[in-house]
Amino acid sequence: MLVTDQLRSYGAAHREIMRSVEHRRSKYLNNRAENSHQPTRQRERARKGFRSPGAAQKFLSVFSAISPHFRPRRHRLTATDYRTEMTTRFVIWNEITGVPAAA
Repeated sequence: MLVTDQLRSYGAAHREIMRSVEHRRSKYLNNRAENSHQPTRQRERARKGFRSPGAAQKFLSVFSAISPHFRPRRHRLTATDYRTEMTTRFVIWNEITGVPAAA
């Protein structure tokens, strides 16, 4: 089965290439072709404002390693646990970078 969103060109490609496979159009079904690009799109959004692809790549190679440190899985934490976790993560970050703790 092929699952895509409502874009019309998918139907034309399906008829031409994979006629024997069932094609379902829905924005709510698990569409692996679309969802597989989400991390890339997230990185592209962060890239806006860079003057060159090289500068963006240099930043994003580091940013992709650091970013998860400041984005815990919020949906799995209570508000109190989230605040505690973020406080701990910022203390660790300040120790690593040598930034003095805020008063």
